Amino acid sequence: MADGNGSAPDDQVLVGTIERPHGLRGEVVVNPLTDFGHERFVPGATLTMARAGQSPDGRTSLRIEDVRWHKDRPLVRFEGIETVEAAETLRGQGLWILASARPALEPGVFYETDLVECRVELMDGTAVGTVERVDGGTGASVLVIGTPNGEVLVPLADDICRVIDPAARRIVIDPPAGLLELNAPATPRAARRGKGRSSR
Repeated sequence: MADGNGSAPDDQVLVGTIERPHGLRGEVVVNPLTDFGHERFVPGATLTMARAGQSPDGRTSLRIEDVRWHKDRPLVRFEGIETVEAAETLRGQGLWILASARPALEPGVFYETDLVECRVELMDGTAVGTVERVDGGTGASVLVIGTPNGEVLVPLADDICRVIDPAARRIVIDPPAGLLELNAPATPRAARRGKGRSSR
């Protein structure tokens, strides 16, 4: 999956959302939206904050003072947030990082946000549509492509996705007969080419 299921004008990616306060000392429960939660949510890390659904303006940031994990979710205490009342004011906020702060990925693995909005075309140059999101768990990544006829699901596999060039916002596919005529409902998130996993 990798970092973020959202992007902002300043090349920031969403890595988590604050769900609710936890306890009485200012901790909050964070819903991580990244494959790198144990790297993103560490003491000393600074995250840009913006209300979920809004793009960050870069002016509001939170510095992590302490983190402990519970059931795959970080319980975070931010500097200056010391009471449950203060923590309550953070409910619903999105937590963002600069895209440039993301680590390099191994070949064939892509950040989900780098694939979204890529144009998709056939080997002969025929336009198919635009990637709207990446669905699927580890080992089963699927591009959800918006087309004039609705959503089409295309596996993120070497024998189908022949060219993936996020820098050029372009993906070239060679789908088996009948694949593009399918208009199946969407599934979940994440992307590795060939092995079907994306990253966030």
